[in-house]
Amino acid sequence: MLSPNELIDIELFDQWVDNLDSSTQESFLEFAKNTYSVIEIYLYSRFLGYRGSISSCNGWTSANYKKPDHRKILINEIQEIQEDMRKLREDIENFAVKRDAGVARLAAMTKELRGTINQVESYTSAKDRKGLLMAGADQAIRELLAIFKDDPIEAPLQEASMSVWAKMQLSE
Repeated sequence: MLSPNELIDIELFDQWVDNLDSSTQESFLEFAKNTYSVIEIYLYSRFLGYRGSISSCNGWTSANYKKPDHRKILINEIQEIQEDMRKLREDIENFAVKRDAGVARLAAMTKELRGTINQVESYTSAKDRKGLLMAGADQAIRELLAIFKDDPIEAPLQEASMSVWAKMQLSE
């Protein structure tokens, strides 16, 4: 159950989304729907002018778009593999499984376990790296826009920054 403050946060973010022009709103909603990272959704909203907190964005995203937690799924898989390995070792010790077949299966499971651990590490590293890059780009773009505020170059700079942002979103 959501607390009253969380509901207010969600409503505030929802109002911000409602106040976007229709093409920007459509683009943002599509982005929020297809992006797994709440941090990236928050950074994009900041880029579009949102000034609120990440908790409002997080609450709104959670309420509107259920995001799968791939990292959690992989960690659960690691725990299940470890439990299967424990049971197999037990079965080998109790002679329920022939030793040579059990050892071969343990070797395969160990390989699978290491592969899944590598996937978690790779996934986490890639998400962290992209989040940091996006945060740095967001700050750099904001600084540039602040420097050239009310300057004739502001509009083209805004357009160029939108292009850069879109290109960064598509890159891995």
